[in-house]
Amino acid sequence: MDKPKIILIGGGGHCKSCIDVIEQENKFEIEGIIDLPSKLGQDILGYEVIANDDDIIKFAKENKNFLITIGYLGETLLRDKIFNLIKNNGGNLPVIISPFAIVSKHSDISEGTIIMHQAIVNSGAIIKENCIINSKALIEHDAIIEDNTHISTSTIINGDCKVGKNCLVGSASVIKHLVSISDDVIIGAGSVVTKNISEKGVYVGNPAKRIK
Repeated sequence: MDKPKIILIGGGGHCKSCIDVIEQENKFEIEGIIDLPSKLGQDILGYEVIANDDDIIKFAKENKNFLITIGYLGETLLRDKIFNLIKNNGGNLPVIISPFAIVSKHSDISEGTIIMHQAIVNSGAIIKENCIINSKALIEHDAIIEDNTHISTSTIINGDCKVGKNCLVGSASVIKHLVSISDDVIIGAGSVVTKNISEKGVYVGNPAKRIK
């Protein structure tokens, strides 16, 4: 039986990592990649750039499957904008889970989210729409990751934490048990968050402090 096809949006470095996850999961066939008009026809790991952003609505109206393969490009809202564009025009955004990740059957993962190689999502965790749980990230029991948030490589989100919408938690960061982080927060790589964060901004250090 032929596998359903999926279109990737964004052809940068994160896309390459996502391609490997999709190939390893082996549930979808990659139809092609959407990127800038200047990249039309280019090859990315054997897959062609077949269209640009202007074509997203057309493909969505054909009820195609998509994965947003844009990582962090200085802001988080581009992924959210594309997600809503796809949803509002009838496209599908399946969950993608690496076979090398450990994901509890007692967790809840929403559409458009990718769980990458060697990530761990434990029981009771809730991962909402359009998130990236990157390689080797740990989402502990009963943690909540809100929409459109990127938990970067080797980050630890401890039990009962909540990370808000449109956040980036940088590589190798640690969020202490029971800590809550509000929407639109960036946590710098290697930071340790020991107290609730209730104001949007950029936080770095151990313990993490707001710098802007």
